[in-house]
Amino acid sequence: MAAGCISIIVPVYKAEEYLKRCVDSLLQQTYPQIEVILVDDGSPDASPALCDAYQRQDQRVRVIHKENGGLVSAWQAGVTVSRGEYLCFVDSDDWVDECMIEEMAAYVSSEEGDHKEIICCNFLIERPNRTTPHYHGLAAGVYQGERLEREIKDNLLGHENRWISMSRCMKLFSRSLIEENIKYCHPSITMAEDVNITLPALLDCKRVVIMKEALYYHYFCHSQSMVHKYDARMYQGIRTLYHVIQEIYCKKGRKNGQKQAEKEYIYLLLLAVKNEIRSGNQGYGERIIKFCMDEENRRIIKEKKVVIKDKTNWLLYQILRTPIRINIVLVRWIFRWYDRLHT
Repeated sequence: MAAGCISIIVPVYKAEEYLKRCVDSLLQQTYPQIEVILVDDGSPDASPALCDAYQRQDQRVRVIHKENGGLVSAWQAGVTVSRGEYLCFVDSDDWVDECMIEEMAAYVSSEEGDHKEIICCNFLIERPNRTTPHYHGLAAGVYQGERLEREIKDNLLGHENRWISMSRCMKLFSRSLIEENIKYCHPSITMAEDVNITLPALLDCKRVVIMKEALYYHYFCHSQSMVHKYDARMYQGIRTLYHVIQEIYCKKGRKNGQKQAEKEYIYLLLLAVKNEIRSGNQGYGERIIKFCMDEENRRIIKEKKVVIKDKTNWLLYQILRTPIRINIVLVRWIFRWYDRLHT
């Protein structure tokens, strides 16, 4: 079966500096049947005008203008109007190789019908002075049947390095996997929000392909990225995300879902600690102690043993296990020393 039309959905917000690089890379795709949907999420810069210019120049481009509602609401809006049998997501500050869609489309099932499949390529993290390749934790290959259940669905979450990236990008999704699971997406979550769609899609899929090499997606890492900013709502967002993950596993009937969810929650709490430590904002120590001493959090941290290999995560984990002021101050000092050493 041919992949047919493939919709590439690009949320756009304050992207004028990077948008041309992104959209040009999409319009240069060697795969012929694409539509590029640019979703202007109420951007206050020149991005909306740039989107409209692309729509006038190329009939494959469609533009949606909407009130600002955040990343999740933007790509959801793109899904609603898309026409493709398969969906692909690209962020507006990233770009892709011209062969990406064609190479991924070559792996779709050859049989007729809705195969509920996900094709995964790999990606490069692009920093100003360094490019780093990143691969999925699982070996390249086709996963279906018992192998899919055992090696993927039973091990999606709860690892320091995920076996399959939870990003909605660098993947080709059967349309039905997105449409049937979009109900789990919460626009209020701003940290690891892609888990809300990628997790249920993977749990529902019948076939997963992890491509070999295939470093086609370029993830641009810059200082203005959300992952580098202090987020006062991060902990509450992580709590909401944890409960959504529990709901997804329950609805999908995964026997070890609660165990995966609780282990994943510990790794997410490391991000909440890091968020406060890096900021050093007034009262950061008290906030860390408060959420570390939450009754449910203490139970999970005590009961669920996780493997920590990353040195930074190991330091943060010591705070989770023993949330006392001296540990927090010491780790904060180490982080500041490291930052000064590498600037």
